[in-house]
Amino acid sequence: MRRSLEIFLWQLAGAALLVFLSLQLDFKLDILLIALIGAFVGVLVWLFINLNRSGRFLDWIRTGDVSRAPKLNGVWGEVTDRTRRLLREQNKSLLASNKRLDDFLAAIQASPNGVVLLDANAQIEWCNLTAASHFGLNPTADISQHIGNLVRDPVFASYFTAGNFQNEVTISGKSSAASRASRLAVQIHPYGQGKKLLLSNDVTGREALEFMRRDFVANVSHEIRTPLTVLCGFVESLQTLDLDEAERLKYLELMGQQTLRMQSLVSDLLTLSKLEGSPSPLSDTWIGVDVLVRDCELEAKALKTDLGAKLGKNEITLNSSEHLTFEIQSNLELAGSQSELLSAMCNLVNNAVRYTPAAGKIGVTFNATDGGGAVFSVSDTGWGIAAEHLPRLTERFYRVDASRSRESGGTGLGLAIVKHVVQRHGGELQVSSILGQGSKFCFTLPSSRVRIKPS
Repeated sequence: MRRSLEIFLWQLAGAALLVFLSLQLDFKLDILLIALIGAFVGVLVWLFINLNRSGRFLDWIRTGDVSRAPKLNGVWGEVTDRTRRLLREQNKSLLASNKRLDDFLAAIQASPNGVVLLDANAQIEWCNLTAASHFGLNPTADISQHIGNLVRDPVFASYFTAGNFQNEVTISGKSSAASRASRLAVQIHPYGQGKKLLLSNDVTGREALEFMRRDFVANVSHEIRTPLTVLCGFVESLQTLDLDEAERLKYLELMGQQTLRMQSLVSDLLTLSKLEGSPSPLSDTWIGVDVLVRDCELEAKALKTDLGAKLGKNEITLNSSEHLTFEIQSNLELAGSQSELLSAMCNLVNNAVRYTPAAGKIGVTFNATDGGGAVFSVSDTGWGIAAEHLPRLTERFYRVDASRSRESGGTGLGLAIVKHVVQRHGGELQVSSILGQGSKFCFTLPSSRVRIKPS
């Protein structure tokens, strides 16, 4: 309706203009014919103007720049305004969709799991950086590459070919090496029209923990089974054999030793469990170093005497200064758990006592460091430890010489307890040893847990 009115007005204006000109110039033509010609000219002018407007509109549409819309009148002006509003709404919707997509992809990038999107031909459409690390992919260059050409693990190839994706499979990761063999749990989830979602998860740590759990259970079972077997044998002997009083007392003494061994093992296991499951000690309780060392010295000398009596070494002279020496800075105080710190100190000193020959020397020191902390050190002239054993000394039940350790009464948990106690107090355990010459165990404590005893 509006367009028809606009055309009519242009026709009327053209006709009126030509009639006016003909009257002014005194043309000898029929007025009606002149009016018709004027109306036709008006239509031509209208067509030219609208062609110009449509051309400007099309040029603007081709550029797609909403901010540079042409200023047009009439119908094309309205079309331009409506189109501009539609384009603005479309751009807003597109920006919102792109932002949601970016947020979604950013969330997948932040995921600890690897994510690979595969098309219907098993070609990579997209992968996050975690997956790129797991499978050794290039997130840009490997797009459109077939996943089978890039992940060549035989287990994965069989899994992918079989097409049964109900369960995950475990394969070797791309970063596998002799020093650290990584393991990946992967599973494929079909979606859409033949597309697939490949998920990967690094289970190296999980498998290591599972191995440690099995190893721990096996070690505990073995450690407890040995004294139980001995106890069962002695009980059976006491029940079935006609023993004299001396033999009976000997068997009972041996049974008591095995019972004490199991008690020590259970006690150390409970100590480890408590250390791992409780918060770090507070820093508001201060203990004098002289008190800790005094108790540690008494326990070490009692242990040496006991070991000497069991082994028939009555010549033990560890009470003398040349065999067991303690040099401490007696004005120091430590913040933390007295029982835990004493346990760590006694474990280190007792180990030195157990593995140092009677004629050997053990030196214990506890002094402040230049940085305001403190260091507790135990050095001995015992058998020493080969270099390959040093990294594993703090593992539970790890023994350099199992028979010698059991003979001396060790449970295989002492250094694990020391490590946990020191870490809970913010310190660090250090070990150095030379086979055949002796060992040195020391732990340092930070300045936040050390102070000079108030006067």
